[in-house]
Amino acid sequence: MELVRSNFHIAMFPWFAMGHLTPGLGIKSMYYGVICAAVYAAALERQRRNPPPPYPSSTVVMTRDYEVRSLIAIREPCGEGVTFYQRVITSTKECDAFCLRTCRELEGDFCDYLEAKYQKPVLLTGPVLGLNKIPQQLEDRWAEWFAGFEAGSLVFCAFGSQWIFEKDQFQEVLLGFELTGLPFLVALKPPLGCETIEEALPDGFEERVRGRGVVFGGWVQQPLILSHPAVGCFILGTKLMAKELKVAVEVEREESGWISKESLKEAIKSVMDTESEVGVVVKRNHEKWREIVSEAGFMSGYVDRFVQNLKQIV
Repeated sequence: MELVRSNFHIAMFPWFAMGHLTPGLGIKSMYYGVICAAVYAAALERQRRNPPPPYPSSTVVMTRDYEVRSLIAIREPCGEGVTFYQRVITSTKECDAFCLRTCRELEGDFCDYLEAKYQKPVLLTGPVLGLNKIPQQLEDRWAEWFAGFEAGSLVFCAFGSQWIFEKDQFQEVLLGFELTGLPFLVALKPPLGCETIEEALPDGFEERVRGRGVVFGGWVQQPLILSHPAVGCFILGTKLMAKELKVAVEVEREESGWISKESLKEAIKSVMDTESEVGVVVKRNHEKWREIVSEAGFMSGYVDRFVQNLKQIV
């Protein structure tokens, strides 16, 4: 597509646009990253298990063999003779500014690190919460189901659309939720080799958890679910939340990376136990961050700063 010199001042592009931006048109380009700053920072130091300063963390690092192996995918070909890693890094190097969907309160040190590494502005949009002024309500199917559980009693797990398990690990994870004896909602994609969630469920699983457990393969209203009083625990995969912010507990894995049903059950129970030290710390930090991001003017302040910084780049 040919870009025409007209009213363009700045172009925002995703990582796959690398190499397709036409130079010499006087148009500023901005790379918009939709994953957290900690992931970008860790990817830059992918060859080091204990990266030295100025890397800002001693916990958000690849220390286990399975974590290092997880980065193999970024070295895979990703079109036009380049790898996924090369495409992302080249995109960020060629752009005029780096934009991230995060906030300084959560990832300020990682944002400073990226700005120093790339030697270009890193603009933050904030977490992009609460910008839609149209009232939103939880879908009836979930609102009615959640209403049947006590406050803080339900476990919600969302692995994300890009996290796809092998079938045996998929079943092991679900058995872990079953072992907790707690009500749960798990949102994840069907495992490799399966078309649907239903065909991959462990034998007899649906009957054993009927009425207290749901495994769902589609999109869910995550922010609205997280704010529901019934939800007492949220499961996701990030060291930032567990090690840095202490709003989560990391599930212990075997050296192979395998998540056993027993280790998943223990992690969930430690958070849901209101008398455990871990549970108290996690819940206290949840409330602290809930207050920070819900303060009046939090998101509007980020929008205003983003616009002012954008004007300086243009």
